[in-house]
This record gives sequence, structure tokens and C-alpha cells, in this order.
Amino acid sequence: MNRARHALVAAVATLVVTSGCATDDPNRRTKAGAVVGAAVGAIAGNQTSSKNGKYAGAAIGALTGAAVGHYMDNQQRKLEERLAAEVGANDVRLTRVDEETLRVDLNSEATFDINSAGIRSGFRTSLDKVADVVAEYDRTAVHVVGHTDSTGSESYNQRLSEKRADAVARHLVGDGVDRTRTRVAGRGESAPIDTNATSSGRSRNRRVEIYLKPIVEGREDQAFRAPA
Repeated sequence: MNRARHALVAAVATLVVTSGCATDDPNRRTKAGAVVGAAVGAIAGNQTSSKNGKYAGAAIGALTGAAVGHYMDNQQRKLEERLAAEVGANDVRLTRVDEETLRVDLNSEATFDINSAGIRSGFRTSLDKVADVVAEYDRTAVHVVGHTDSTGSESYNQRLSEKRADAVARHLVGDGVDRTRTRVAGRGESAPIDTNATSSGRSRNRRVEIYLKPIVEGREDQAFRAPA
């Protein structure tokens, strides 16, 4: 029997004693409720954390498998509504990678100045919109991945991609997204989506991607695996 179960047993035993032996205590119900609440809290803590910081066990708030499609559909619809102007201006692109993965692509020219990891003031409102939706759909793991073109040294591009991904993740967290739900990575110039031989191709390769993956009961760790 694990600690959480011991806590529950202890709480129930205390409640029985309180109810049966302290009938003259006008606050007995409040006291008993507090004891049971503490036990439930201990169980919740045991289920939702692990040494590597990932969700473990039957995480509180995790989705059931049957609910995933509907949950992701709603999250996508809400993002499309909130980011309609950005999508129309080609500053943001939304892609449903598969039933359980939604990707938000941030155009680097709209998000950052050249060779900078500082988010442009004019784009902060757009990131606020992303954060509002992601914070609302709180059973979602958030992967922020930075990319660059091949201009400059490989080591420089790697560092820049990491800094840009970190800047976006920090903005989301600052807007209310739980930090424990986020994962940040930089891939430098290693994963282009277009040619680096043209300015338009390099522009497409400079991007930050936000992958949204549902936290599903029984396979929570899958949500935190780095996207391909």
C-alpha cells in the first residue's frame, strides 16, 4: 500500500472517530472535511508528479482517450478564431498535424528582429492570444521549438534558435500558461522546410513552432515527448 492509500485510510479512520466520539463538538464536520481534504490532496500530489517533472499515473485533469479528438477540435477552433487576423497576414499558420497534435507556426519576421531573440512589441498581443487559449485548455503539453536558416555558423544558429524558443515560452508562461506544461528546444538550421538558396526559402526556415499535444490518462508521458 503506497503513501497516498495510507493517507486515505488514516483520513477515513479519523473521520469515523470524529463522527462517532465527538458528537458534542459543533465543528466536527468542518474538522472531518479538512482531514479528508488533506488525504485527497496527498493522493493528487502522488499522481501528478514524478522525479523527472512529467505527469505520472492517473494525472489529475488528464483526458480520457475518447475525449481527445473533441478536446483538440475545440482548441483548434478557438485558436483559429482568436488568431484570424494573424493567419490572414501570414504571421501565424495553424496546422493539424494529426488527431492529437496541433502546430502553431510563428513567422520569424513578424516575431523577431533580425539576429535578435527579443519579441517584437507589435507581436506580443498575438502571443497573448495564443497564451489565453493554451491556458484555458490546460490539459495540453506545450512544446516550443526554434529554427533558423543556414546563414551564419551552425553554433550561432543553434544558440539563436534556443533563445528564440525560450523567449516565446517565457512569454506564454508570463501570460498564465503553467511552466510545468512547457518544453523548449532549439534545432538551429537542422530542420529546414524550404531551400536556403533563396530569400523566401530562408524566411520560411526562420520560425518558431508551438506544438500542442493532449495529456491523456494512462499515457501522459507521450504528451511530453519531443515532436518529430
